[in-house]
Amino acid sequence: MIVLFTDFGIEDFYLGQLRMVLERDAPGVPVIDYCHTVPNFDVKAGAYLLAAAAQTLPPGAVCVAVVDPGVGGVRDAMVLHADGRWFVGPDNGLLAVVMRRAADAECHKIVWRPTRMSVSFHGRDLFAPVAAMLATGRMPETESPHTAVNPDGWPAELPEIIYIDHYGNAFTGVRADRLDPAATLRVAGRTVRFAETFSAVEAGQGFWYGNSVGLVEIAVNRGNAAQQLGVGLGDPVEILN
Repeated sequence: MIVLFTDFGIEDFYLGQLRMVLERDAPGVPVIDYCHTVPNFDVKAGAYLLAAAAQTLPPGAVCVAVVDPGVGGVRDAMVLHADGRWFVGPDNGLLAVVMRRAADAECHKIVWRPTRMSVSFHGRDLFAPVAAMLATGRMPETESPHTAVNPDGWPAELPEIIYIDHYGNAFTGVRADRLDPAATLRVAGRTVRFAETFSAVEAGQGFWYGNSVGLVEIAVNRGNAAQQLGVGLGDPVEILN
């Protein structure tokens, strides 16, 4: 299985081009579009989202992870093998949180290069072919061990808004099992308390809960938390009591 995690969106042709390469190089291997709406260029938000997503991937899955504002620059390309799953992407911090949280992790710098490679689309020309190799039992040419980028100042849990879905629910970078249900959260000047799920509060009421990928999420029952609470990407989340 090959899993795609990017900030490409679905309106342009980038995703289609990437998928064509995977069909060419790994025919018959299932390709899953996990997420293509990571906040544009936001490597840090992507890193915490990817770490949450990683826990839901089956053993042996190969994840193509691309949030790559430095494409064509000096950053390396890497393969990470973490807890039985493969991750292929830029060595810019995007894979750092997955690597930190893994019980068993090994990094490789990708040395292999295709005959032709665009300076601006390594997702299609480099990462997709490497993922196809891994998914079909082949290892690309790499250098190991590789010391990957691990940005300073990125905490174990990130108390800020890292993703807003189309319902207006606001994901934080905090794992729900690390937070006491008695805690109150404050964001954008508003406070919310814990509820187990949407139906536990009245329509229009804001709350926080542990979402389907294990992150603390701020939501409004039958409403749009981003609009109703004035929450935006990057807003800090204060944990009270």
